[in-house]
Amino acid sequence: MMSRAKSSARKRHLGKELKKNRRLPVFVIAKTNRKISSNPRRRNWRSKKLKIKIK
Repeated sequence: MMSRAKSSARKRHLGKELKKNRRLPVFVIAKTNRKISSNPRRRNWRSKKLKIKIK
């Protein structure tokens, strides 16, 4: 859940980043015979922060 005190542009950007931060689909792992098994762009909310400049 996101709070109300954000602009719609900021919410849209955060929503997009949330969708990107998913695991790799199982069919991709199966198709590549586990050569690709993890998402290289995966981000952890504690360690890597987003650089958002939208106010």
